Amino acid sequence: MKLIAGDIGGTKTTLAFYAAGDRLHEPACEATYSSGAFPSLEGMVRTFMEEYRITDIEYAAFGVAGPVMGDLVEVTNLPWVIDKGRLASGIGCSDVHLLNDLEAVGHSIPFLGPADLSVINRGVPSPHGPMAVIAPGTGLGETYLTWNGSRHIPHASEGGHADFGPTNAREVELLQYLLEKYDHVSYELVCSGMGIPNIYAFLRDRGHYPEPSWLAEKVKVASDPTIAIMGAALDGNASCDLCRAVLDLFVSILGAEAGNLALKTLPTAGLYVGGGIPPRIAPALGDGRFMESFLRKGRLSRVLRDIPVSVILNPRAGLIGAAGAGFERVLA
Repeated sequence: MKLIAGDIGGTKTTLAFYAAGDRLHEPACEATYSSGAFPSLEGMVRTFMEEYRITDIEYAAFGVAGPVMGDLVEVTNLPWVIDKGRLASGIGCSDVHLLNDLEAVGHSIPFLGPADLSVINRGVPSPHGPMAVIAPGTGLGETYLTWNGSRHIPHASEGGHADFGPTNAREVELLQYLLEKYDHVSYELVCSGMGIPNIYAFLRDRGHYPEPSWLAEKVKVASDPTIAIMGAALDGNASCDLCRAVLDLFVSILGAEAGNLALKTLPTAGLYVGGGIPPRIAPALGDGRFMESFLRKGRLSRVLRDIPVSVILNPRAGLIGAAGAGFERVLA
């Protein structure tokens, strides 16, 4: 069979074409596009098919950063509304499977090997217990998986849009700062690619750290301020207390929300930290700061100590999961 799979994000979209016999990690061809450069997913897929001379598609599966409501998805951080039927007709395939992007990442977990993961807490895994995924990228995604007797089934969630809950005085001040700008302050507003500039602005505007002139210019002209800020935070040759403080606060908030997710789902088979940001800051996630925040849950800290925690290093996890879900649906 011939299948197109895609990982649809607010910043970038990766598409892949699979022919019969292709492994999930090794599609026949693959390309990444700027999501905002296209008015619709349909137009992007048609461009992909034209560029790689792909014809006679039988099936397609897309992990989309947004809630899937029946046959429609309104992409959270893009002005796209994806209609399953119209998309199938527009790209010339018999059927399209739409799933939440984190649901797609959940589908990838059985196909990830040791090279795709960085373990930051070995814990005591229970293979048939629940799993959970938290993934900061352009936005913040969350999902959980349950065992059905033969495999883990991922479930869609919009947990990243839950109310931000501060855990210390500085985070309380951050919440107060953001409430002056937004009606609703979610975890996504402080724990994602769009959240990092918010933390940066808070620490600068409230006078906690000075903003070096070289950094102000770099952030001003950057196409993605998050990359500039995190780059300066991780650059051992750059003297930037402001950016290091941004990274510290981001890791602390991410660890706390991962702990919240763990308390709600008890992922004894493993909690996975995915998305586009964690692979770039893996040293900061593995040096103890994340786990310290993850475990700071009072009497319930002991429950979380045994939960295995890993960072997903493979940036193609969402694509692999979407393709796996697509093949699984066809072969069912």
